Amino acid sequence: MTFVSILYGLLFWAATLILVGGVAVKVRQYWNTPAPLKIPTTPAPITQGGVVWRMFREVAFFESLFRSNKTLWLFAFLFHMSLWLVLIRHARYFVSMNELLVFMQPFGRYAGITMVLGLAGLWARRFVVDRVRYISAPSDHLMLALLISIGVTGLMMSFVSHTDVTQIKGFFHGLMVFHWQPLPSDPLALVHLFLVALLMIIFPISKLLHAPGVFFSPTRNQVDNPREKRHVSAWALELERQGKLYRDELNK
Repeated sequence: MTFVSILYGLLFWAATLILVGGVAVKVRQYWNTPAPLKIPTTPAPITQGGVVWRMFREVAFFESLFRSNKTLWLFAFLFHMSLWLVLIRHARYFVSMNELLVFMQPFGRYAGITMVLGLAGLWARRFVVDRVRYISAPSDHLMLALLISIGVTGLMMSFVSHTDVTQIKGFFHGLMVFHWQPLPSDPLALVHLFLVALLMIIFPISKLLHAPGVFFSPTRNQVDNPREKRHVSAWALELERQGKLYRDELNK
């Protein structure tokens, strides 16, 4: 077992723990954050089923973004849909191949190209559009640079310098069952994997948390029924309960 294999094994174990634990902490924070006001963006659904359908359209088709900025929607939709295909293709490194994964392999391979194109459009927007350039922080540029670097190195592994994917699959299968397997010493593969691990580590503290955060947005997940039902957040109900207990103690 080489030193590089051990180093990358420890790196991906740590990155996975940070990713899962960090996202879990943030989701718990989102879950416990009170929403004291009824603020759904109108026109909003008036039933819970309508909210589910609205969230589906938002997550699957970026409906509100399409209405506000179609150029931005095009690049964002291109990136996100391509990313899903790429992730499905990469599932072969963690599970056994089946008919679905075999069918999706060519789609995921070429989706890497459209993913990079979508990212390039999103990054160019931060230079071309004045108001977007003004509010863009260095972290925004670094995150896009990291994502594009991951995409480009992955494409180079697929179309330029092929690496031993069977050995990489064995490496990750070994990590999942705590059984060390050697990792290819291909420099391009090592750079690609290092960038992926870096993305996993910084994901919980980055703006990429909008992925789970969209489900907790009160402007999207609330029913528009302020006249039919009084909206009281959980923390307000708890304060009211504690106040009632306090008054009862005073009246004894």
